[in-house]
Amino acid sequence: MKSAVTRDGTAMAYDPNNIFARILRGELPKVAVYEDALTLAFMDIMPSVDGHTLVIPKEPAESMLDLSPEGAAAVMVTTQKVARAVKAALDSPGIMLVQLNGAAAGQSVPHIHFHVLPRHVGLDLKLHGRAMVDPKTLEPIAAKIRSHL
Repeated sequence: MKSAVTRDGTAMAYDPNNIFARILRGELPKVAVYEDALTLAFMDIMPSVDGHTLVIPKEPAESMLDLSPEGAAAVMVTTQKVARAVKAALDSPGIMLVQLNGAAAGQSVPHIHFHVLPRHVGLDLKLHGRAMVDPKTLEPIAAKIRSHL
C-alpha cells in the first residue's frame, strides 16, 4: 500500500488505530445507517448539519489514492445510496459530498471517508463540526435515513 504525505511532505503509512478503524473493529460505538460486506455508513459524532453521515470502506486505506479500484467502486456505490436516503429523509433540496485526501487537504481522520451533507439554500456550513453531540440525538436522524434505504 502506498504511503500518504503529511503537510510537511513526509510519508505516513495507514494507522490501523485511527478512529474509523477502531469503529470498524467494534472498539468504539457508532450510530450505523448502512452496512454491507465492503462499506459502512454512520452518523458523524461531530456533525456540521443534521443528517451529516460518513461513508467508509472496510478496506484499510488512508486516502482515495491508496484505495483499491474495488474498494473505490464499493464506497461510491454506498455513498450514492446513502446520499439518496439522506436527501429523502431530511427533505433536502441538495446534497454535498466531501472527500478529502491528506492532511494538507483538511483530512482529519486518516481513513478514506465521504461526508454526505444535506444542503438547504442559505445554510451556513463549516466543513467539520466543532462540537461532539450526544449519540442519542443522532439515532432519530439515523432511523429516518435508514427508512429510505
